[in-house]
Amino acid sequence: MQPEINIELTNKGKSNNLGRIIAIDYGQKRVGLAVTDELQIIATGLDTVHIKDIMQYLSDYVSREDVERFVVGKPVDLNNRPSDAQRFTEPFIKKLKKHFPEIPVDRFDERFTSKMAHDTMLTAGLKKKDRQNKGLADKISAVLILQSYLQYKSLGS
Repeated sequence: MQPEINIELTNKGKSNNLGRIIAIDYGQKRVGLAVTDELQIIATGLDTVHIKDIMQYLSDYVSREDVERFVVGKPVDLNNRPSDAQRFTEPFIKKLKKHFPEIPVDRFDERFTSKMAHDTMLTAGLKKKDRQNKGLADKISAVLILQSYLQYKSLGS
């Protein structure tokens, strides 16, 4: 008979899991959201929210889940200069930092994510009507930002 081996996976009552990372694809009308699992391995589409509802949505989410950081798409042009969309994201980031001062905010290049999101929908075989769902494209863009961020983070570790 084998002895029972009991491995403790927690440290003084605290989980070894990391907090989730939320990626934000901020647009003029909608915000695409993606989130990692607790181990920060997998990026999954979370939701698409109207910009007027984003702070309440994030407040509700943060009250239910442990969020380690936000990653906001950084709109830059092909020469790595801020694009016109930056005038919308900067005020949002200030508001985000004010509402959640304990959660760091990182910026990450979002170039080509809209095009890649559309290509992903084509590859997935979505019908034209489904591909025209801009909310879905925003959510996929957020997933792409988060996947790229996680890859970058793992290479730097």
